[in-house]
Amino acid sequence: MARHIELNPATHITVNAVGPPGQRTFYLQGSKGADTVSVTIEKQQAAILANSFDTLLSELARRNPPETREPKEQILTDLRLREPVQSLFRVGRMEMGYSEADDRVVLVAYELVDEDVEDPNAVSFWISRSQVEALIPHIGEVVQAGRPLCGNCGQPIDPEGHFCPKRNGHAG
Repeated sequence: MARHIELNPATHITVNAVGPPGQRTFYLQGSKGADTVSVTIEKQQAAILANSFDTLLSELARRNPPETREPKEQILTDLRLREPVQSLFRVGRMEMGYSEADDRVVLVAYELVDEDVEDPNAVSFWISRSQVEALIPHIGEVVQAGRPLCGNCGQPIDPEGHFCPKRNGHAG
């Protein structure tokens, strides 16, 4: 039977990476009080998450302009990973939604499982708009902090060097 953990509301939320560029492991981590849950995500999932959060906040602002909302809550956001980082599972997919009643965004991360598994483990992170607003640029910084990209082919450059297929005359 699948396990579903609800962090409602999440008092801490972050996306961060551990390890040297090119060998980093990315984590989505949230806490409710003393309970902390970490799940492993891919770099691309982190980038898509930031983009999706930005789109959702734009839509919410259009439907519910800031001047009609309650005053923005002031939160001091610590976006570091809380130690020890022990991943519950690797994320296969994520979904997000919004609860008007609570004015909270919910991010649900589902475990990466084989196709024949119908009910994967999941974690729901219920977060405020202010937490989302703080998280978007942070995720961008974490994603960009990796290896530099080759100006010719766009592939990451390893610390040992880079063989660029566009520089050898074979790529178009």
